Amino acid sequence: MLAALDTRLSAGDGPAPRTVALYGLGGAGKTSLAVEYAYDHLAEVGVAWRFAAEDATVLAAGFRELAAHLGARGLGDTRDPVASVHAVLARFPAPWLLIFDNAAALASVAEYLPPAGPGRVLITSQNPAWPGQPLQVPVLDPDIAAAFLTDRTDDPDRQAARALADMLGGLPLALEQAAAYTQAAGGTLADYLALLRHRRAELLARGEPTGYDKTVASTWALAFDRLQQTAPGAVGLLRLLAFCAPEAIPLRLLLQPRPGLVGRLGEDVAPALAPLLEDRLAAGDAVAALRRYSLLTPAAAGSVSVHRLVQAVTADQMPEVLAGKWHQAAATLIEAAIPDDAQLPEAWSDCEVLLPHAQAALDLTSGGMWQIARYLGHSGSYPAARDLFRLIADAYREDDAYGAEHPRTLDARHDFAHWTGMAGHAAAARDLFAVLLPVRERASGPEHPDTLSDRFELARWTGEAGDAAAARDRLAELLPACQRVSGPEHRDTLATRHELAYWTGEAGDPATARDRLAQLLHMREQVSGPEHPATLAVRGNLARWTGEAGDPATARDQLDALLPVRGTVSGPEHPETLTVRANLAGWTGKAGDPAAARDQFAALLPVSERVLGPEHPDTLDARHELAFWTGEAGDAAAARDQFAALLPVSERVLGPEHPDTLGARHSLAYCSGRAGDAAAARDQFAVLLPVEERVLGAEHPHTLDALNNLAAWTGEAGDAAGAQDQFAALLPIQEPVLGAEHPHTLNTRANLARWTGLAGDAAAARDQFAALLPIRERVLGAEHPDTLTTRRNLAYWTGEAEDGRALGVD
Repeated sequence: MLAALDTRLSAGDGPAPRTVALYGLGGAGKTSLAVEYAYDHLAEVGVAWRFAAEDATVLAAGFRELAAHLGARGLGDTRDPVASVHAVLARFPAPWLLIFDNAAALASVAEYLPPAGPGRVLITSQNPAWPGQPLQVPVLDPDIAAAFLTDRTDDPDRQAARALADMLGGLPLALEQAAAYTQAAGGTLADYLALLRHRRAELLARGEPTGYDKTVASTWALAFDRLQQTAPGAVGLLRLLAFCAPEAIPLRLLLQPRPGLVGRLGEDVAPALAPLLEDRLAAGDAVAALRRYSLLTPAAAGSVSVHRLVQAVTADQMPEVLAGKWHQAAATLIEAAIPDDAQLPEAWSDCEVLLPHAQAALDLTSGGMWQIARYLGHSGSYPAARDLFRLIADAYREDDAYGAEHPRTLDARHDFAHWTGMAGHAAAARDLFAVLLPVRERASGPEHPDTLSDRFELARWTGEAGDAAAARDRLAELLPACQRVSGPEHRDTLATRHELAYWTGEAGDPATARDRLAQLLHMREQVSGPEHPATLAVRGNLARWTGEAGDPATARDQLDALLPVRGTVSGPEHPETLTVRANLAGWTGKAGDPAAARDQFAALLPVSERVLGPEHPDTLDARHELAFWTGEAGDAAAARDQFAALLPVSERVLGPEHPDTLGARHSLAYCSGRAGDAAAARDQFAVLLPVEERVLGAEHPHTLDALNNLAAWTGEAGDAAGAQDQFAALLPIQEPVLGAEHPHTLNTRANLARWTGLAGDAAAARDQFAALLPIRERVLGAEHPDTLTTRRNLAYWTGEAEDGRALGVD
């Protein structure tokens, strides 16, 4: 600050004095900075003088004193002190420095400012409105403030010093006052901190700061008194702001006229706030009056900030009952400003700026706080939503007006469980809903909409915890009740249909999932609109199950079209947007571009780690997919190593038999084979297969894929006949599950033909490839890589059958 000040006061070579105004909150250290600058430059000036400029009478007396001082040296006539001083300074042979301390405004000191001479003029003021570029004196950085406290008191307790610095907002006067009191009382910084938390008003009026004759409370008392006399609307605004969070208070949202709002403010508060709500000019005047004393500062557009100690002193100066009424008024205005439906993305920007003020002023059982918690969840801050709903649920349960089984308490428990799952703890969410459901059934009835909602969530998180079939079955039982109670097009019924389709796919029937989602999409667009988050979720899952049902290129194209819409609606880093990115990357790989898939997952992973956390299930899934496509792009050893690092994390976070953990084991085995160790791959799949059969079911697609890999690596490890037998056993299981023309079924037929030939029966291999080729031509196209491979293999085994030899072929 001293260097910046010196640069400004030293710039220029014109005849007029160089003038700089220092402005800031009372107690920020403006006077101390000005005095320190004067001492640093005393050797450079012939005259250095400090005027008390707060009062015109005192300022005039100061000029008489300086005139006399200059006259005593024979340098001027003191009969007109201001003119005499100006005349002397204009022709003074050496540089000079004048300080006008604590000036109210330019008008109050304009006639006293020297118009000419080789001098420097330094003004300190709480008012920021000065010509040129006034220099703001900010409060201290928390670390610097904490270091000051430990140095000033010789107390090494850095933790207490930092906490105290934060509570005092880095205000130099408050820090010096705290240090002086601590030393005088023979206590510690921790002692002062404890006292400040319980007896703030008394402490802020105590202490004797070195070099300053006022405390924090008395420093601002004069400003408060003047505002009370000249701008009572500003006093009302300051009292309102005292109960908000200190930073970025959105006046553009709070000071809005709303029907019936003034009537809810109370008779002691309404007269002061009604003009500010109804007249933008009155609100602007109140802001301008507070700015003249730096009691608030502009923040973002339409917002202001207030130092936390200004808030504290403002609140402490009111009787307790009156302070309570102003607190309630602040809560009323904040709650009125919170959007009614925080789920919608267009409400998120307002909710974001209102969040800290809701936390400062609203009760946990208020409707506004509930909306803020919903905003946190729907905007992607899942852990924050979970934590806030936990507090809300506890507050309702402990409030005598509600109690443990009040519907509002149960609703809060519902949302706490839901966001627990969304934060990555599916099993915990399942268990919370399992405990909640019988309470809700007893309190509300078995077919109350809230009970049905609890059943829906229990089914969903049962699936997310690893039991897709149970989730599917629960949802199939729930759907008729939703249709009967709420109607076929109610959002709860549509959500149940969506989840039923999803878990049908997860339980092993992707074609049915695809078909159900295709039917649902049209209805969801009609009911909710094409860009509603629920509609976009249906589109995302329709793409996924289209791919799982055998059409990866269409899945990729659907997700490519969805991504910009989801990014616009929800934001580029919203978890749902990240899910679309992940699915697009996966189906890009499955559609034939593994290198692009690898690169997309490499770009996605650090974003997922930052937004969701390094052990969130979606982040672990991104790690899985990055490893998989690294292998598919040609680096099997790197993929194997990535899966080896991922597996223990997945086992710890999700559990050893969670489907995603089984998937990591599956991929580790596969990449071990691709990296050159076919026997290791065979052995790992042999161990994995019975686990997947037990956990997922014998006909689940993942189980069938494990059977496929066990057969393949059995052959690659040297047992062609064993591979032939295993593929022959797999095909009749796979055909009714996936369909006779599903790509995986066709791959099994190709592998059976290949290992039949390698096991010594070239003619049978020829015949099998001959039967397979026209199907692949029709299903995949004549130029598809798999079709071309089939054509080459048919030619090869035709030749081998004619030669009577059976040699290996890729």
